[in-house]
Amino acid sequence: MTLRNIPPVEGLLQAAGELIHAYGRPLVTQAMRESLEAIRADVRAGADVPSNQAILALAESRLSAWTRSTLEPVINATGVIIHTNLGRAPLSKSAIEAMQAVSAGYSSLEFDMKTGKRGSRLVHAESVLQRLTGAEAAVVVNNNAAAILLALSALARGKRAIIARSQMIEIGGSFRVPDVMKQSGAKLVEVGSTNKVHPSDYEEALSETSGIRLSDSKSARASVVVRAHRSNFKIVGFTEEPSLKEICDLAHAHEAIVIDDLGSGTFFNVEKYGLTHEPTILESLAAGADVVTFSGDKLLGGPQAGIIIGKKALLDKIKKHPLARAVRADKTCLAGISATLQHYLKDEAEREVPIWRMISQTPESLKARAEHWQREITSGEVVPAESTVGGGSLPGENLPTYVLSLDIPKPDKFLAKLRQQSPAIIARTENDRVLFDPRTVLPEQDALLIETLKRILF
Repeated sequence: MTLRNIPPVEGLLQAAGELIHAYGRPLVTQAMRESLEAIRADVRAGADVPSNQAILALAESRLSAWTRSTLEPVINATGVIIHTNLGRAPLSKSAIEAMQAVSAGYSSLEFDMKTGKRGSRLVHAESVLQRLTGAEAAVVVNNNAAAILLALSALARGKRAIIARSQMIEIGGSFRVPDVMKQSGAKLVEVGSTNKVHPSDYEEALSETSGIRLSDSKSARASVVVRAHRSNFKIVGFTEEPSLKEICDLAHAHEAIVIDDLGSGTFFNVEKYGLTHEPTILESLAAGADVVTFSGDKLLGGPQAGIIIGKKALLDKIKKHPLARAVRADKTCLAGISATLQHYLKDEAEREVPIWRMISQTPESLKARAEHWQREITSGEVVPAESTVGGGSLPGENLPTYVLSLDIPKPDKFLAKLRQQSPAIIARTENDRVLFDPRTVLPEQDALLIETLKRILF
């Protein structure tokens, strides 16, 4: 065998009609050349020249790897409802349909249907947010980090932005609230201590004028107070902090505005599900917050978005800020958020929004599904366990569930095999057993989960 026995690229391309039809001639040519280069190296090392069919198969494997999407659907059997690594909240049927509808063709994104002239994309979700919350105005951006950055840039640049040390939080990806505040151009003023913040701390910061020229004193007092809700951790023990209403009353007495960053905002009182109280969006407005920001893809259960609601005069400034264009939401986001908000407006969110269906499921119904899985695959046992909300929401809060528990000799290897399936199944381990929690498996995925487990186990 010599290198002269290796067929030329052109000759192989003549037999690669199906590959060319599937992948296009330029990409197939590149795959052929790389495959032949690898074969030449093998032949130099003493290997035989493979057949033309084997070479075509080698090229096809390259093409498949190059064109395979790295973003693919998975079955979430972990019991973590808002799983950040798995795309957070699954969307409702209506939200998916709305996003598909505006993607398939053209849409009225920035077109006024009444006048036939250019319109604004900002109106599409605003009306439903106004009706749902009672807020004077609203705007949707691409995520809540962008929402708080935009609000601070528009309202606090060059001003004193007061925040409690107990709220100097970091969320995923080393994203820190104080860094965002500084990036906005605000002059960061920290008050209180890590575990204790008193109303007097805010009062002192709001009244502080020492070292300020008389002509600048008014602008110095025109501060912004930021309340950043600790949505992904708790401070317990020897702690104290004024309520949002107390903060708002103090701020307004000093002609300062209050921005309340809820992080993972909710319209529901989660206590009825056995969870610790989580500040709601409506509670923030009722307490007197001038601007409220929250995520669209966490407890709201919609696509990734940041939502800003509040007083019209302040929202007008936010909408006109140059940064607003850089962080604006696209048509699919606006369609999905609007459809998701409609579920709350029509009092059907618990039935239609997947994360609230998951949260509201009873342990008895979850046990029945896990027992059905067990009967179908004739393996494992159904045992009590706990699900978690996740996604930087309701830290430390768990929900009772029942899981299918499998005793697998090498659980890590088994989990890896599950990840190789299509769709991949993501489970969790506990005490060297592999657990599958029905709370986060969509009902329509049950049959596929059972079929996959049968195939792998037997």
